[in-house]
Amino acid sequence: MAYCASGLLRVSVAGPLDTSTGQCVETTTIVPPSRAVWIPPGARHTVAILEDAQLLTLYVDASVVPPHWTGSRVLVVSPLLRELIRAMDQPHLQHDAAVQQALSTLVIAEMDLAAVQPLGVPMPSASHGDRRLRALCEAVLNNPAQHATLSGWATHSGASERTLARLFRCELGTGFQRWRQQVVLAHALPMLAQGVSVGRVAQASGYTSESAFSAMFRQAMGQSPTSLSGRAQASTASLPRA
Repeated sequence: MAYCASGLLRVSVAGPLDTSTGQCVETTTIVPPSRAVWIPPGARHTVAILEDAQLLTLYVDASVVPPHWTGSRVLVVSPLLRELIRAMDQPHLQHDAAVQQALSTLVIAEMDLAAVQPLGVPMPSASHGDRRLRALCEAVLNNPAQHATLSGWATHSGASERTLARLFRCELGTGFQRWRQQVVLAHALPMLAQGVSVGRVAQASGYTSESAFSAMFRQAMGQSPTSLSGRAQASTASLPRA
């Protein structure tokens, strides 16, 4: 598990090969403070620091991983889980087997109970996917506000809009607009967690008005960006700074 105590991370996790399509879909997540990414045992992954960050990693033996923890997901780190992770890293506790066992049991329980947030963005495989689609997806992930439509992105991709639409359906199982919305949310949620105003988040996400962004956000998340931002700031207020 990769836990972002402060700053901003980008975590990519490769999924299993889909034998029906021959594709391996990767999930890329932009991780804000007080969030963690669960990475299944044996999954290929990369972690990049987007801002000065404090990254803590927790390794769970595959023999004790619950059977339903099959895919990567973003966990909301509770205050208890945060302190348990920090306690496991304390040198004076690492040689006490009984304490480590107790901490490990509590960590697994808290991870299993943790709320999950939809911050992951499916990405085509770097090795098995179409290179044009992969390049376009990376460009959108890096700057989702540059173009709002697939036709706008197609002019820079070396493929027609029709071809790209087909590749999205075949390799990612979704249309471009739905996929781009997930990218926008992946960028917007960390910004809101950092206290950036809804207007600035909307502009950075490629929306011409705050109301249009808020409507999309409410439909996707079931709550307004303002209310989410308030709770995120409250949950991270006690975290130490890097």
